[in-house]
Amino acid sequence: MDELTLRDPLKGEGPGQGLPHPESYWAAISGPAPDDDGPLLGDHDTDVAVIGGGYTGLSAAYFLGKHHGMKAVVLEANRPGWGCSGRNGGFARPVIGRLGPGAMIKAWGLDTARRMFAEGHAALDTVRGFIAAGVDCDPSASGHLKIAHRPACAATLAADAEVLRTRFDYPSQLLSADELRANHLGGPQSHGALVLKDAIGLNPLKLSFGVLRLARAQGAMVMSGSPVNGWTKEGKHHLLATPKGRVRARQVLIATNGYTPEGLHASVRGTLLPVLSHIIVTRPMTPSEKAEAAFHTSHVITDTRNLLYYFRRMPDERILFGGRGQITDSPESRAAQRGFLLAELKRKCPALSSITVDYDWCGWVCITRDQMPHIHHAEDDVTVSYALGYQGSGVAAGLHAGRLAADRLAGKPLPALGPALSPLPRFPFAAFRRAGQRAAFVWYKFKDERT
Repeated sequence: MDELTLRDPLKGEGPGQGLPHPESYWAAISGPAPDDDGPLLGDHDTDVAVIGGGYTGLSAAYFLGKHHGMKAVVLEANRPGWGCSGRNGGFARPVIGRLGPGAMIKAWGLDTARRMFAEGHAALDTVRGFIAAGVDCDPSASGHLKIAHRPACAATLAADAEVLRTRFDYPSQLLSADELRANHLGGPQSHGALVLKDAIGLNPLKLSFGVLRLARAQGAMVMSGSPVNGWTKEGKHHLLATPKGRVRARQVLIATNGYTPEGLHASVRGTLLPVLSHIIVTRPMTPSEKAEAAFHTSHVITDTRNLLYYFRRMPDERILFGGRGQITDSPESRAAQRGFLLAELKRKCPALSSITVDYDWCGWVCITRDQMPHIHHAEDDVTVSYALGYQGSGVAAGLHAGRLAADRLAGKPLPALGPALSPLPRFPFAAFRRAGQRAAFVWYKFKDERT
């Protein structure tokens, strides 16, 4: 069995083994994690070995059992839901990739764009399906506000609303700055908004707990503390080694997203850019702070920045506020980003000048060269599949990708989703991805803040 080099040169870290869920607001309120199957011990045979126990891997294992009668063994280095599946902002939006409606038409043509738009809503339906199946994840009422953070951005939102209405047959609502500030959110960066009806807020860690329970109920084995540290192929079977066991499988699904080590498999080398996203959660607002900030809405909120901020008012009157993280992760960078995000929240809501932070954490989201997720197989081996690259919007897309990947592994035809079902494109000069990220951040910050 060949030993894999799992330390990721882009992050300077390996996958870990058996690590507990990181401290976060979600970890503090979600209760104990449900049982998994513990570390892999000894040898096991299975139909599909799934590498990664986040939304995609757990969803794939569930649908493989429920719809196709196939046995899956999920190999998770730490605890199921340990990565961004358990520590994101809890925004379930009907999006596949990062392109807006007009950009999708320009990139792919109207027919493909309409199919991708519809698939985004199918992804949100997958989330709702898990909730209907008994997953308790505290879903909010539906609604998404996309807020113009500068006056000029209101025209961009109006153009988006027109494209949605005329090309996608999708109704939306435009709010003026006065309407937004009176009924939803005040402050100097509220210059109008596009109201989209289809999005929900939820507890992402409890969502991962619920999908874990369902996957195991369908016969999947979900192994924690079991990083893959060796991978060979003997005949038609893959042999995946973990520290204390081994899995023999006819097919393998890579579902590690922003935590994919460069050396895991040749099919993903040079194709992914892990980028930190950072979240703070404040103390509860006082009634007077809430009134003065005019923070009335319970919709999930994003703004019109390229380096966007995403935020929401929580049921306990805290504010969850997230955005890009630092380039690299360290205690010093986390402290700096915590202060930066708090200052940015106060820029949006000066009435919250005395608000403080009770929780903060970060995690690696997964960016691809074309800003699209990809469900495909290795160029030289159709028995190695991957579902990766959710661009920081993986709650709905990740769960739905697991469903689509399960269909593909079972030999079922997939919808005509064009770019999402194509091979992962490699970054040019992949060794310099971090340098490119730094340059992009400087440029986007300039564009976002110009008046």
